[in-house]
Formats: sequence, C-alpha cells, structure tokens
Amino acid sequence: MYKKMLTNQKHQFSIENDIIWLNGSYMSPQLKTVEEAGIAALKRKSKPWTIPPSDFFNEVEEVKKLFARLINTYSTNRISLIPSVSYGIANVARNIQFQKGDEIILADQLFPSNYFIWKKIAEDKGLNLKMVKAPETLSLRAQKWNEEILNAINSKTRVVSLEHCHWADGTRFDLRQIREATKKVGALMIIDGTQSIGAHPFDQNEIKADALVVAGYKWMLGPYSIGMAYYSEHFDHGDPIEHNWINKLNSEVFEKLTDYEESFKPGAARYSMGEQSQFIHAPMLHASLTQLLAWGQNNIQDYLGELLKPVLPILHEKNIWIENEDYRGNHLFGLRPNYKIDSNLKNRLIENKVYVSYRSDVIRVSPNVYNTEEDLRKLVSLL
Repeated sequence: MYKKMLTNQKHQFSIENDIIWLNGSYMSPQLKTVEEAGIAALKRKSKPWTIPPSDFFNEVEEVKKLFARLINTYSTNRISLIPSVSYGIANVARNIQFQKGDEIILADQLFPSNYFIWKKIAEDKGLNLKMVKAPETLSLRAQKWNEEILNAINSKTRVVSLEHCHWADGTRFDLRQIREATKKVGALMIIDGTQSIGAHPFDQNEIKADALVVAGYKWMLGPYSIGMAYYSEHFDHGDPIEHNWINKLNSEVFEKLTDYEESFKPGAARYSMGEQSQFIHAPMLHASLTQLLAWGQNNIQDYLGELLKPVLPILHEKNIWIENEDYRGNHLFGLRPNYKIDSNLKNRLIENKVYVSYRSDVIRVSPNVYNTEEDLRKLVSLL
C-alpha cells in the first residue's frame, strides 16, 4: 500500500520566515486553527446565553475521544482532563496502597512534576525511592540506562514512574520491556507522555500503562494549563484529590445538583479537574488533536527522520554526539558537542534566530513539522 509522506506544514503556523524554532519541547507554537478556536471560544463567553448546560459536557467528551484515538485505546471512559502533570500524578500517588519498605523506581533527573510527589509519599510512608542514574559513558548510553532500570525492578518494587522520552535529552525508554518486568512483580507503571504524545506513537492497547499523563502545550500543540490523563481499572474506586460536582452521576441534571449524589461517574471521570468544561481551552485542544490525527504521529516521525538523516554524518564529522536512533525519537534529541556549552554559543544561536534549549551538558533539539532540513543544517553550522 502506498504511503503518503507528510510535507512541511509551516504554513499552518504563525512563524516568521526567519525564525528557526527547534524548541517544541519547551513550548509548541500554535496552529492557526487552534488560535481561531480559542478566539471564537473567548468571544462566546461574552454571550453566555449561547452556552446551554449540554455544552458543559459535549466538547469535553469529544476531546476525550480524540485523545483516546491518539494513544490507541477505545476506552474513552478511562480518559480525564487535568490542568497539569503534577495534578495527574498526584491523583495516582494518592490511590496506591503502599507497605513500609516498598520501592518506587524513577529514572534519574525526571521533570520535577514527576518527582516531588513520589519523594513526599516515600518520606511519609517509609518507602525506598530509587533513582536509576544514567550511565556516565556515552557509549551505548541509553541501552545501558534501560538495562539498569530493568535490573532495578524486584519483588519490593511497587511503582515504576518515568517518561516515555526523557525531557532533558530525549532518551527513549523501552516501555514494552519495562512493562513486562513490572507485571512479573505486580508493580504499577506510570508514564509521563508530555514529551512524546502528539509527535511519537504510543500504543496504550499494547503498553497497558496503569496511568499516563500528558501536558497539552507541547507536542499536542494545545494551550497551556490543560492536559489529558489515562487511568486504568486499578484506579476505578480511588479517592480523587478534589471532589467537584461535574464528576458525579447525573451532574447533567442541573435542577437536581443539590440532591448531592455521592457516586462518581464510571471509569476515570472522578479524576478530571474542577471546571473541566474548559470553554476556551477545550475547543483549542479539540482543534489541535484533530490536526494531529490527520497528520498521524508515525508520519510526523518519518518526516522528521528525513530531515535529520542527511545531518547525522555532519554531526559525526564535527564530533557532536547524538543518541543511537533505536533509543531516541526524531522529534526530541540531545546534542553533546566536544566542548563546553557557554554563553558565546547561546548568544550566537539567538543572534541567528535559532532557538533550542539547554539542559545540563546537552543542547536539546526538538523540531516539528514546521521545520526543514535547512533549519537543522543551520543549527549544526553554528555549532
């Protein structure tokens, strides 16, 4: 079957011609359709008589369906809306039964939102928090890091919480192997998909993570302060961090809200944030998810791989390290030059309107469908 290749999509964004934005992991630029959806939704609030009670629910349900398709699950009742990763992880941590001495395994230097809550839980309950450090060597670095995570899992392991693609340098963790290891010891697997979902395929039907949380403003191309989460059956009877009216049964019947229904809607509905209707943000996320599904995450990876392919020999020639393609995505990768990253380099890139991020000793590069091969070539030439 003929596979149609994705072409450059910069025309769908409001990016000036001289701007080279290789920093989608920091924050995505906004699709024009997302901007239009937001403006229309903002204006709608000026006429509240145009917002019927059904609109508190309809848009949210459509967004859940789109996100479910994006992560390849048909269980839309497993999806909830969250304002942030920390919120989504807090709901998880609150609803796990620990015994003193249990272990929580984290990959080292995770984004803080996936660290602080586990540190707090470990201190409060007498648990062992194991941070699996990255190997100091660059030779087979990601492969060895994955192996060390697998070796750390044992009968005391209760939770393994990590990112799909490491936020600092793009290291891709082998979720399939790690999931198999957690199953053998009865441990839960919690994934932060913020730096992958939207640009890198994730198959929940195959991985079967116990929870997946995603911020919406990066690779999902949505607005800030809205995200999505998946919660498995393990959390069906949990206690959410907030008790709001809209997550209860029959909340659609406004006339009977003061009957104070105690039961939650089924599945993961109990974990959605208060004011989840998100009359401005939900339509924007709806627009971005619609476009991502039209492009296809596999096609996005393929497009970016074609941009990167001719640049790889130049990186090797210049002795600039990049992880093996088996352990990174094409949308997010770290470059490690054989010299110190200093202010001169950073200023040189900014002066040439080339935007990346810096994390420790890494130049974090995160292109998307608005970038070209020439963008990457210019970055490398400036390095």
